[in-house]
Amino acid sequence: MRVDSAEPPQQSVADEDAEHLASLGYSYERQFKREMTFWGNVSLGFTYLSPVVAVYSLFAASLGVAGPPMFWSLVIVGVGQLLVATVFGEVVAAYPVAGGVYPWSRRLWGRKWGWMNGWVYLVALLTTIASVAYGAGPFLSTLVGMENTVDSIIVSGLVVIALATILNLGGTKVLNTVAMTGLLAELGGALVVGTWLLLTARHHDLSVLFHAFGAGEGSNYFVAFAAAGLIGIFQYYGFEACGDVAEEVPNPGRTIPKAMRMTIYIGGFAAMFVCLSLILAVPDFAAVISGADADPVGNILLSAFGPIGFKVVLAIVLVSFLSCVLSLQAATSRLAYSMARDGILPGSKLLSTFSESRHVPPYALLLAGLVPALIVIGSKVSGDALTVIISFAAMGMYMGFQMVVLASLRARILGWKPNGAFRLGAWGIPVNIAALVWGVLGMVNMAWPRTPEDGWFANYVVLISAVSVVVLGLVYMAWKKPYLKGDAPAADAVPTGDRRPVLSTPSDDRR
Repeated sequence: MRVDSAEPPQQSVADEDAEHLASLGYSYERQFKREMTFWGNVSLGFTYLSPVVAVYSLFAASLGVAGPPMFWSLVIVGVGQLLVATVFGEVVAAYPVAGGVYPWSRRLWGRKWGWMNGWVYLVALLTTIASVAYGAGPFLSTLVGMENTVDSIIVSGLVVIALATILNLGGTKVLNTVAMTGLLAELGGALVVGTWLLLTARHHDLSVLFHAFGAGEGSNYFVAFAAAGLIGIFQYYGFEACGDVAEEVPNPGRTIPKAMRMTIYIGGFAAMFVCLSLILAVPDFAAVISGADADPVGNILLSAFGPIGFKVVLAIVLVSFLSCVLSLQAATSRLAYSMARDGILPGSKLLSTFSESRHVPPYALLLAGLVPALIVIGSKVSGDALTVIISFAAMGMYMGFQMVVLASLRARILGWKPNGAFRLGAWGIPVNIAALVWGVLGMVNMAWPRTPEDGWFANYVVLISAVSVVVLGLVYMAWKKPYLKGDAPAADAVPTGDRRPVLSTPSDDRR
């Protein structure tokens, strides 16, 4: 693995960034401002990954299914996703273009593959924003003293979406500042809460991490552990956001790969530290496993911090949710803008509109606010519909990731030679294969039916939602042929004979 570490002068870097983007086929006239620092980029990925959101949301379910050993799923998934982040680092170093998975897939494989990956990932991001905002509802309602009803949760979720949208419309510098504030608040909160719990509320020693306390009885424990492992699967996918803003980061080929790995390191540490402190503070594992203690996190925090301290912790948790929605919206808007800039989305002219004063795509940002808001409001009409829509969120993320990983592996086999500042060298194919195997296993785990007593729909809702999104994308692709629009480069990673890197033409229907 080789990473160039020399730091060229700032003006030289700016010129190189402009020239590199132009060489990739994109005009540098309507440009984002490269105002996102390395730590701002890490913060964007960290707050998108948001260990507090994942752990606090899924702790009770995971502990109830597999007991304290569910902690180890955070370690396992972290290693697996680090492999994916390493592959992404090499790809983004070669193609530092706004939009992440869409332009990467388009360059590595072709127009159709790029469009389908962009579609799948766009839907996944929009539903994830809705799920995180909806998940913030109970915390905001509790903080302001409201009863947790469907209406209060919807209103709270809409408030979070609106705040995030307003902040995102402020531009890259505001995004950078808010993301770093979110990182400091979330990481600091995780350290303070975890340390306090370990010092004042610990009921067990580390040996409990190897005892299930009756969880998973009556079945193969591996099945229970795999189900509990969803807490890790939902945890580690924020690092991709670092690459979505590639045109807003100076020297992205060096900065972003490092930021992606740093996101995994810091986010993984924070998640494991919080999770460990909560596990050791649970007074009665049997009560959580049986369902008698349905809210162990709330009960632990209230007991350890008292009513006033509990409110402070809730405020920190809400900052984490807001930062997470902010980062998700930023990633979504850059993906939508990237696809619209290439002319392949409905309403591309509007979505590709660029604000010269704020250097952001305002209508793409509004899309990332309005669609999730409609999904949240829709829960008033049908909670089941919300479940179906949101069930696609994590699966869609993994599908989008693995489409890039597969395209990268295919391109390597066909002769692609990564030429960015970050290169895996001889480790490229082994790491790529390991990342692909890991991702496929993760998707199988998410889609696996686990509760036959609940009926076929409940057991296969994740698979049904995934197939539905793909089928809709295929139908639209066959009907409108959006991948033929625009003249953005495609499938130019793999050398073919004496072909030189050129812009693919709208009539090219072979890729």
